[in-house]
Amino acid sequence: MLDKIKLALAAALVVAGVWGFYHFSDTASVLRLLMVLGGLLAAAGVAWLSEPGKRLFAFGQEAWGEAAKVSWPTRKETLQTTVVVFAFVVVMAAFLFGVDAAVASLIKLATGRSEA
Repeated sequence: MLDKIKLALAAALVVAGVWGFYHFSDTASVLRLLMVLGGLLAAAGVAWLSEPGKRLFAFGQEAWGEAAKVSWPTRKETLQTTVVVFAFVVVMAAFLFGVDAAVASLIKLATGRSEA
């Protein structure tokens, strides 16, 4: 129950930050932006103190650790793969254009609508 109250308070802090942004429309834009950021940071702090927030933080740490284990391709490998993909797209586009033109011609021939 206490976690639900914390999450509701976090949502209220986000709403308060956004409300402050629009309510103080005559204030400098930097201060209005700080109101929104302050609401978001305060909401994140309150949410982090809840059990779901702690689980989300732990999940984020594990995901970051897994991303560090990934073997990322080199720049050369990325460029080579990109060239192969573009070449394949061009070949497939030409093939599909040919099939479409052939089928259209056959349909025109079959329906007697060919222009002579």
